[in-house]
Amino acid sequence: MDRDVLRITVLGSATPFPRPGNPCSGYLVEGGGVRVWVDAGTGTLAELQRYAALGDIDAVWISHLHADHSADLLTAYYALLYAGLDVSVPVALFGPAGIADRLAGFLTNGAERSPVESAFAIEELCDGHVARIGGLSLSARAVDHGGLDAFALRVEDQDGRSLVYSGDCRPCPSLVELARECDLFVCEADGDVAGHHSAAQAGRSAAEAGAGRLVVTHVGSGVEPAEAVALAAAEFPGDVAHADPGARFEVTRRSRTPARTTTSRASSR
Repeated sequence: MDRDVLRITVLGSATPFPRPGNPCSGYLVEGGGVRVWVDAGTGTLAELQRYAALGDIDAVWISHLHADHSADLLTAYYALLYAGLDVSVPVALFGPAGIADRLAGFLTNGAERSPVESAFAIEELCDGHVARIGGLSLSARAVDHGGLDAFALRVEDQDGRSLVYSGDCRPCPSLVELARECDLFVCEADGDVAGHHSAAQAGRSAAEAGAGRLVVTHVGSGVEPAEAVALAAAEFPGDVAHADPGARFEVTRRSRTPARTTTSRASSR
């Protein structure tokens, strides 16, 4: 692994269930000499292994506990403890409050509680939580996902390169603050659904934050990826791409778009 590169690989971006060739939400972040599995949606564990062995993952970071972002923790548990893999357990796991009991509730099959802590060293997220893994800093902010505990993530390396992942949330000031002048902003665009961004709103949030580049992900089934990119690009003056499964985005320092107010170009015409 190149320690001088910060990049994110899309393991899956489907919502709310996996599709042929596209698992649910999951990403591999590499940089600073470490690898972090960000969100573990259905089907992402298999795709993760295209790029890294499970024993090479230094930490797992979960934005919220909806199944399309966390369900593969269940199969990862069995892999870590019972598959005879060359892994060092427990693996650091950062997630919302209650994540341990949520996993144990599903995995326990008798009177004795499933030993989830044998597989995962669990640390609960809170607003402003910061973890340092190798040469990466992982900063969390609470975001608005309709009352559910949910967090967005900012990853920074030692050279100051930064990427931000929205998790699932509606537009909110805490997300814009977290994404302020980031080099790469990965923002969900599940459509006009409560607790989510639309593609146009993803573009607005990126513009308000003054992000360098935007990747729209988790696009709702009623919108084609190319259409989502176009809708976001109408609101954001920088480069916009879609989180195609298997796409890899290297984070580079580049000129950022100036942060602007919430008035969109569409509404100012």
